[in-house]
Amino acid sequence: MAESGPEDDKAMKLARHCAEAMWADDAASVGLGMQLRSVAPGYARVTMAATKQMVNGHGIVHGGLVATLADSAFAVACNTYGEVTVAAGFDIAFVAPSRLGDELAAEAVERVRFGRSGLYDVSVRATDPASQVRLVAEFRGRSRSLGRPFPSLGDASEETT
Repeated sequence: MAESGPEDDKAMKLARHCAEAMWADDAASVGLGMQLRSVAPGYARVTMAATKQMVNGHGIVHGGLVATLADSAFAVACNTYGEVTVAAGFDIAFVAPSRLGDELAAEAVERVRFGRSGLYDVSVRATDPASQVRLVAEFRGRSRSLGRPFPSLGDASEETT
């Protein structure tokens, strides 16, 4: 296994700083009970418990809320480089329902960044009360950097320790 060097440490610190700054102002995600569990450059893992208020008339978690969870993980992952980045679009495929009591986890992984654009895949999985895990949805997001630094970044991008 390769050792991490100062550049890796700097990239991790920047990713964490960006995620924490963004998450602190994300009233939508926090208001839905989402929790940022893990972050690295181009990566994020966000969880959300499926509550009674999230279940639709078919007894399953509303697809829009599953998409919101995936979008929140995507947003964190594409904003780990110190530049304000927004969604240019996304597609989602629902493959199984999630239900009341499930713990949903969205894991966003960067596939490629090119110019000011990026492509990210997000897998949403549900763990039911019996600890059975199943894939719920696959999300593909397209990002676009606005070419400006995070307002709260300050000197975080320059620090190496």
